[in-house]
Amino acid sequence: MKTTIKVKGMSCGGCRAGVENALKRVPGVLSVNVSLEQAEASVEFDENKAALKDLKAAIVKAGFSAE
Repeated sequence: MKTTIKVKGMSCGGCRAGVENALKRVPGVLSVNVSLEQAEASVEFDENKAALKDLKAAIVKAGFSAE
C-alpha cells in the first residue's frame, strides 16, 4: 500500500533525514521518500505488518507532527 502523510515542523535536510529514518525503522515499510519542499512523506508499506497509525506515531516520536 502507498500513502502520503503531511509532515509539519521540518525546516532542514536534517529534519527530512530524521523523518525518513524514523519511517524506515517501522516494521513493514518498503520505501520512503520525504520531501522537505512539499512537507510530506510518501511511504510504501505492507499493510499486514504496519498501519497508518504506526507511520504517524513514528513521525511524532521523531519530533514532528503528522496529518
